[in-house]
Amino acid sequence: VHHLARYLEKYRAVGVIFMCNQCPYVKGCIDHLKQIQADFESEGFTLIGINANDASVCPEDSFENMVSFCDEYQLNFPYLRDPTQDVAKSFGAEITPQAFLLDDKGVLRYSGSINDNPQAPQLVQMAYLRNAIASLLKGEQINPSQTEPVGYSSIKWRP
Repeated sequence: VHHLARYLEKYRAVGVIFMCNQCPYVKGCIDHLKQIQADFESEGFTLIGINANDASVCPEDSFENMVSFCDEYQLNFPYLRDPTQDVAKSFGAEITPQAFLLDDKGVLRYSGSINDNPQAPQLVQMAYLRNAIASLLKGEQINPSQTEPVGYSSIKWRP
C-alpha cells in the first residue's frame, strides 16, 4: 500500500503524474520523465505515476497491462493504480498526462504540463516540470507555477 504521506516524509519533493498506458502524449513524455527521475532522485525527489482510468471503460489500462507497460518502458519510478479514482479527484486531475509537484509539506507548488510539446519530445523548448523541480529544490520561486495541462485523453471515469 502506498501513502502520499510516506513519500512526503522521505523526499524533499514529489512529482505526481496522472498517466495511462495507451495515451500517445504519455508515451512521448516517458523518456523525459525517466530522465527527470534519474537527474533529481539524488537530490531528494521522486516521481509517482498514477493510472486512474477505469479499466472496465479502458481495458488497456488494467493492472496487468500496467505491469507490461512498466516492463516495456523500463520505468524507474513507481506506477500505481487508483482503482477508486479518489486520488485523481482529490488532485483535480482531468487529463493524461497531467503533472502535480508537491513540496515536503504536501503543498502544491506546480501543476500542469510536463513540457510544451508532448507529441514531439525532440522539439521541447519549455520543460515546465523539470524547471519547477529544479527551482523547488534550490528554494527558488517556481515560475510558472501553473500551466494548462496538454494531454491526449481525459481520465476515463467510472460510470
